[in-house]
Amino acid sequence: MYIALLEDDKDQVELIRLWLEGAGHNCDSFETGESFTTALRQHRNYDLFILDWMLPDTSGIDVLKWVREEHCQNTPIIFVTARDSEQDIVNALQTGADDYMIKPVKQMELIARINAAGRRANLGDAEGEVLEIGPFRIVFAERAIHFGDETIELTQKEFALAVFLLRNNGKLLSRGFILEKVWNMPPGINTRTVDTHISRLRNKLHLTPEYGWRLSAIYQHGYRLERLESSEAA
Repeated sequence: MYIALLEDDKDQVELIRLWLEGAGHNCDSFETGESFTTALRQHRNYDLFILDWMLPDTSGIDVLKWVREEHCQNTPIIFVTARDSEQDIVNALQTGADDYMIKPVKQMELIARINAAGRRANLGDAEGEVLEIGPFRIVFAERAIHFGDETIELTQKEFALAVFLLRNNGKLLSRGFILEKVWNMPPGINTRTVDTHISRLRNKLHLTPEYGWRLSAIYQHGYRLERLESSEAA
């Protein structure tokens, strides 16, 4: 997974980074709330966030609120902090954290909690699960997407890309990030595969303003799928 770590203690950063990379994860670290939120505003994409509470310019709980209200609602967030009061733990979980660990943390426990949070975030991929997003009904056991009474025929890769886009609607996704997540290919590879599949899905899934959606190419960045307000729809 691609993990963003918000922690101002350099020793903690180096230790946690070592653990994460040893477990096969990639880690970007940030020392301040400002640098962290700036990175997210610049459309960096992560699979999980690890937040400290006490930061030099803000509090982790304020960063958590911003992430949930302004950036994303579904990306797992784990607090790793020295604050150990029951009220702090309850506050963080009620505000949107998925887990809470009190320092000092243990390596194997942290990795296990990260993996568990990742599994929970992807439960919709399980056989028999059904996911509904707007007018779309995704049936994983059938590898099918239903749009009203219509069953949309998709290839295996089109299905994977459609689910990825719908789950991340509202986010700007780079071509490289899509290649990594859907095709398991290096992000720097030169290919038009993403663009070709996007074009097909726009037509097959009716991702147009007429149906309340916009799938836009953002120059030099990637793609964003947006669900339109009724006043914006054609």
